[in-house]
Amino acid sequence: MGYIKGHDRNQIILFPETINDYISEDNSVRIIDEYVNQLDLEKYGFKRTTPSRIGRPPYNPKDLLKLYIYGYLNRVRSSRRLEHEATRNLEVIWLLNKLKPDFKTIADFRKDNKKALLEVFRGFTRLCNEWDLFGKEIVAIDGSKFRACNSKKNNYNKKKLERHLKYIDEKINKYLQELDESDENETFDRKPDTEEIRQRIKELKDRKQKYENYQKELEETGQSEISTTDPDARLMTTNNKNSVEMNYNAQTAVDSRHKLLIDFKITNSPNDLGELADMALRAKNVFGGADFEALADKGYYKAEDLKKCVDHGITPYVARQTYSNSSGNREFYPDKFIYDKDKDVYICPMGEELTRGRQRKSKGQIIGFDYRNYGACSRCACKEQCTKSVRGRTIFRHVDQDFLDGINLQTALNMEKYRQRQMIVEHPFGTIKRNWGAYYFLTKGKLSVTAEAALTFLAYNMKRVMNILGNKEMLRRLREKREAVTV
Repeated sequence: MGYIKGHDRNQIILFPETINDYISEDNSVRIIDEYVNQLDLEKYGFKRTTPSRIGRPPYNPKDLLKLYIYGYLNRVRSSRRLEHEATRNLEVIWLLNKLKPDFKTIADFRKDNKKALLEVFRGFTRLCNEWDLFGKEIVAIDGSKFRACNSKKNNYNKKKLERHLKYIDEKINKYLQELDESDENETFDRKPDTEEIRQRIKELKDRKQKYENYQKELEETGQSEISTTDPDARLMTTNNKNSVEMNYNAQTAVDSRHKLLIDFKITNSPNDLGELADMALRAKNVFGGADFEALADKGYYKAEDLKKCVDHGITPYVARQTYSNSSGNREFYPDKFIYDKDKDVYICPMGEELTRGRQRKSKGQIIGFDYRNYGACSRCACKEQCTKSVRGRTIFRHVDQDFLDGINLQTALNMEKYRQRQMIVEHPFGTIKRNWGAYYFLTKGKLSVTAEAALTFLAYNMKRVMNILGNKEMLRRLREKREAVTV
């Protein structure tokens, strides 16, 4: 018995097959095609939506958008690889009607339509809302670091520049000393001649000038660091502070029902502090003003943000920050000091009372008060375990501490609900970074990175909806939507 054989490549087919025959009725490319064809790209701000009457005709932006969405859905993000797919991939050939744009055209489309691509992501989010795919009850908020297109070598801060300048000065002095020395002893080791040494000194002086210019720029701008490849990239700790890389921080709000992304934001801040209210209000805007519960880790614990959430009808569950004392002894952490509201004093672990002292201000506003009892500290046998300060221990109380205590109690009473946070918010990051390998950005600059992230998160949401509804149902809904508009 022989093997199953294919068709002869040279055989002539009298009734030619169409490309459409190779694409099944529930293929995901039909969803991409149907969805993009319904978009008003001019409304979103895409360029070349109206072709010019003169010159060479451009590609239809809808075709290039289809190519990008297909690429990001199938782990193909590079413009050169997308160009290759258009010549070999039958699904892409069907999707683009045999068009073969070159990589420069593909890359320029993303570069020229940065804000418009973000609007496409938001448009699909609105579609998810129309289809009632958001639970609108619990939203998890978190950030994740994505690798930037900038190496640590091309990132400079004040200390690094001082270190480089010191090294260069030492090398220049060494070469100058070699120029002054005469070769009294013969050696088998070859030494650079005078011309080589002068050339090296010139190169070092050029580098020194470059580093001095960076120093000047840091002083003028007030920034803490400079990145020369991607100016917006910043040095951030990753993997629980085990490594430091050049990254962007992607803030996301995720709905609990189907783990769909509601909105996102790209920042170059190394931490999440100050982002809670912004992301929660973005979700509330997508939900049409509906109230919900927001879950976030202790990195978002900020009184101003928490109050803003409550004022807008959002119930926050955020783990409080646990601060250590200078000695590192857990028995004397600030949470071991009990506040007596009636007396307005703190009771330390040894039973002594700490009374209100000086006030603290930030930007002209009182933010809290210091509580202390230096007399009791001076005679306390446990002072060295409690603090390294010569004078004694100080406890800071925020002006909104009563409100924060209420948030802490609220979170503690809803720990079962709070523990859902990780399962909700890590789903998109795990899929995108681990399964799709998109843990780094290909583009440079915050705006370009935002556009690239919009494509990634759009692809994630689209894939989720395909899995939730099924391709046939999603395609039916899209066609039904088109027919409703045309009637």
